Amino acid sequence: MILELDCGNSFIKWRVLRSDGVTPVEGGVVGSDDDLLASLNDGQKFQLNKCRLVSVRTLEETDSLVSSLVKAFGVSVVRAVPAREMAGVTNGYEEYERLGLDRWLAMLGGFHLASGACLVLDFGTAVTADFVGADGKHLGGFICPGMPLMRNQLRTHTRRIRYDDTAAERAHESLAPGRATVEAVERGCMLMLRGFVLTQLELARQYWGESFEVFLTGGDANLVAGVVPNAKVAPDLVFVGLAMACPLS
Repeated sequence: MILELDCGNSFIKWRVLRSDGVTPVEGGVVGSDDDLLASLNDGQKFQLNKCRLVSVRTLEETDSLVSSLVKAFGVSVVRAVPAREMAGVTNGYEEYERLGLDRWLAMLGGFHLASGACLVLDFGTAVTADFVGADGKHLGGFICPGMPLMRNQLRTHTRRIRYDDTAAERAHESLAPGRATVEAVERGCMLMLRGFVLTQLELARQYWGESFEVFLTGGDANLVAGVVPNAKVAPDLVFVGLAMACPLS
């Protein structure tokens, strides 16, 4: 079986594929290396022999995780690395190696699925937008704080803003003006995200008219899906690109 990992700033997303490299068996999201190992060790149900991963963590953190995986399962591990060009997509950064690998893989996946121009919007700890033309050229992108960062900044720097995650989730049931602090904060942040999305759509139309696909990925993609009814919600978009960047024979 093949283990795929997307090691983000806050969480590790994982899934296990059958040996055909296509069929998912199981997956999940965990908050630490230990939690990942515990999930994979559950009943010894996964016979892992290969692993591919993408990481935006430090080299030391990634090395530590790889070492733990090799020790626990004896897997061979392949890591995604920066590239100037791959699978028909040309990296648009002046210093291509500084583009986040998760963004790069999401673009590879989006361009592959769209077979043409695409706008890739990723909603995680940070929110990113990337524009890839029909010729595969990455035109650049934007980065702004995601819901977790906006929420935590307000909680940290405003003494009287205190609420738990359950209250936050309830606040998302409406976008009416908030009548409690949790509603005001959560709905205000949601409206900022939606405004960001609409701005990206306007820019994409300036580039390509209506001839482009929109992909929404990341843990908070559902918060903005209603703004772009024709968008494709692709929670595993990074994994699509990861398979292209790290083929396993």
